[in-house]
Order: sequence, then C-alpha cells, then structure tokens
Amino acid sequence: MAEELHPAEHGYRCISSWLPSWCPTSLSQLKDAEDKMLRAVKTPFSRQDVPISNGNYVWTIAFNTKAHPSLPPQPQSQPQSQPQSQPQSQPQPHPQPQPQSQPSSLQRRPRPPLVLLHGFGGGVGLWAQNLDSLCGSGAVYALDLLGFGRSSRPLFSVDPQGAEEQFLGALEEWRDRMGLEEMILLGHNLGGYLAAAYTLTHPHRVKHLILVEPWGFPARPESMDQEKSIPVWIRAMGVVMSPFNLLATLRLAGPLGPMLVQTIRSDFKQKYSSVFDDNTVSDYIYHLNAQTPSGEAAFKNMTVPYGWAKRPMLDRIVQIQPDIPISIIYGSRSSIDSDSGYTLQKTRLDVDIMVIRGGGHYVFADQPDDFNQNILHILARMEGDKEKRDEEWCG
Repeated sequence: MAEELHPAEHGYRCISSWLPSWCPTSLSQLKDAEDKMLRAVKTPFSRQDVPISNGNYVWTIAFNTKAHPSLPPQPQSQPQSQPQSQPQSQPQPHPQPQPQSQPSSLQRRPRPPLVLLHGFGGGVGLWAQNLDSLCGSGAVYALDLLGFGRSSRPLFSVDPQGAEEQFLGALEEWRDRMGLEEMILLGHNLGGYLAAAYTLTHPHRVKHLILVEPWGFPARPESMDQEKSIPVWIRAMGVVMSPFNLLATLRLAGPLGPMLVQTIRSDFKQKYSSVFDDNTVSDYIYHLNAQTPSGEAAFKNMTVPYGWAKRPMLDRIVQIQPDIPISIIYGSRSSIDSDSGYTLQKTRLDVDIMVIRGGGHYVFADQPDDFNQNILHILARMEGDKEKRDEEWCG
C-alpha cells in the first residue's frame, strides 16, 4: 500500500503528438503498469515526484524514511513554458517525520539510506523482488533516473560529458531536496556507471558504493580482434540503426510493440515468475521504453558502437577517495566483463567482489534471495564497522 503525491500540471511529460496514436502506450498506462509491479511489495511506502530545477522531477519511492529528513512541501504550479499534461489527482499530505531528539554518542544512529539506481531502460518497479528485504534494515529510496521511467524526460546534451553531468546534476539536486547528508549508493548497469561518477564528484555524500553488473567500465579495445566474435548480421544491423536510438524499433513497431517485448525479452517472465504469472513485467518494460526517448538518447550519445562507453569509468574510478568502500556484484552467467572489477581490486584494497551463482546481468531478478542477502551482508558489515569505531572513540 502506498501514498502517492503528484504536483499539478506535469507539463514536462509531453509525448510527441503522433506517438500515442501509433504506440499503444500512455503515461497513465505506465503508471498502471508500475502499480502492478509494486503490488508484489508488501512493506508500506510512499511515492512522489521530487522537484528539481528547470521544471523537472525525479520519480521516487521511499521506505522507512522517518529517521531521515522529509521532503519540503511541493510547489503547486509549473513554469508557464511547460504545456499541461493529463489531469492528476489532488495531492495528499506527505507523511512527515516524527521529531527526533539528538542522539547521544552511545545511541545507535540509523544507517545512511540505501539509494537504488536502475539500469538502462529500467525503472523502480524492477526492484519488486528486493525492496521488502532491503528496507528491513533501514531507509531505502528507489528512483527513476532523469530521462527514464516516470521521471522528467528533458533534452540532454549531445556531448557525452554534458549528458553525464545532467544525470549527475539531477541526482545531486534530488539528494539535496530530500535532505540526505550521506547515502549508500547502489547502481545497476547504467545506474552503476552514474553511481561511480557521482561518487567521484560528490565523495562526501557517499558512505559506500555498490556496483551491480556496472556498464561502461572497460575502454573499447584498440584491437578489433575482440569484436570479431560479434556476428556479422549484428554488426550490419548496428550500421543501419546507428542514426537511431537503441529502442527505436520498439516504438516503430507500433501496436506490435508489446508482443515484440514479450517475444524478445521472454526471459523476464521467468525472472519474476515467483511473483507474477502473466505479462506484468513485459508490459511494464514496454511502457517504460515506448515513451519519449530522452535518457535513451543521452545513453546513445555516451556510447560508441556495440555499447562501449565514450568515457570509460575504469580510467576514472581509481580516483575515488580511498576511504569509500566499493562492493561489486556480478552474476556468474552474465555477459558483462567482470575483468574490470578485478582490475580495480588490484589497485584498491577496499574493493569487495561477489559473484552470485546462477545470476545473469539482471542478477537482482535472477537470484533475488541471494542478491538481497549479499546486500544485507554489506549493510550489516557497515553497521559492525561503525559500532566498532564508535566503541573505540567512546573508550
């Protein structure tokens, strides 16, 4: 059960005029698809748009947040330059935190909140099998990255560094708006890349960095021998589709789009079979990615052919402050190159690598119980280290 808050007039959520008539999708259908995904979550939570600059919003769901500062009252109007979107229900009061007395040095402070960043083409609903378990140890926030899901879909810079900075700027504004002094940052795929980049630029805000099957770490090989394993037809298709965004085919398919997702990504039904026995997941994935390709376009501008990052993270992550622990989780069946993690581990003593047996790239969905236990172990270890430091300080 969740309380949902919406500011009035979501002007930024304007889709191209032809898209709704060709693609069987809408913002309302995306909302309904997300609702169905989150029915699997039993823990009470709140969800709302968190306003940032330029009339943009970051869609957020939150668990166990009373021990942390709450979001200030939301504005009730949007900039005049933004067109009006579909009518929304009237906002309801957001639950405010209970006044907290200042803890003494011997009182146990809550751990920093865990913030979840999804990967390319994802959204908060994909954490459906993880949220109940993860929020048992403290506050958890999951958000739709700028340009994805139910967050704003603005125009991004065509410059890869500029696009990255827009993602990071939105995340930092979100953190400031939520009043979070520090956080445990977990990112999957593109979310992992952005989590690492954020930690580089805002190290005092991150207590622990958790990378789950992170994208964009190794540089594109100088020798093309490593790319010869890519089938010729895929390379040919890459040339043909290079002017278009990655998921353009999904939108060009129009009414056949939902069936296309069910066919091409039939594996997702199996990943979530313990909680859904229908097309709930494929419907959600379709509606996530049939909208205006904002974050998708930014991602394209950040890549070179076959998915390599234009600004590889492995070249930069070594600059993260040495007192910030890094945990990396891979699935044993994933196609993501884990060599980057082990390369990083050789340069930093505080890098912990976990490989979850039977997990693919979506390891948190393939093996949710093992994934959850690994994350809880990381959080518990942080608590243990903190208590030890407190005891040493008090002693």
